[in-house]
Amino acid sequence: QVQLVESGGGLVQPGGSLRLSCAFSGGTFTFYSMGWFRQAPGKGRERVATISGNAGSRYYADSVKGRFTISRDNAKNTVYLQMNGLKPEDTAVYYCAARRAVSSEYADWGQGTQVTVSS
Repeated sequence: QVQLVESGGGLVQPGGSLRLSCAFSGGTFTFYSMGWFRQAPGKGRERVATISGNAGSRYYADSVKGRFTISRDNAKNTVYLQMNGLKPEDTAVYYCAARRAVSSEYADWGQGTQVTVSS
């Protein structure tokens, strides 16, 4: 059974940076595309960034393009989200999710980590 554990959230001032990490276990990491999603209070879940199993394909939401970078270390079974130039509107709970290459659905989710951008 796949397990995902996020870390790295916290409070940061506008313009600051954070790096989120997501540790994957319970499966063959390279068989999975990985994604970061977020949900702000009172809003729906938003897909932020995704990366394919071999890191050959990446997606970014327009709202984070040029500021966030998704990466993965397949030797460490870990996916990262580097967030630079943070804005108050980036405040949300960030979730890591995994999707098997043969599936169209992100079926496995972490517990989430809070990111708060405020002065």
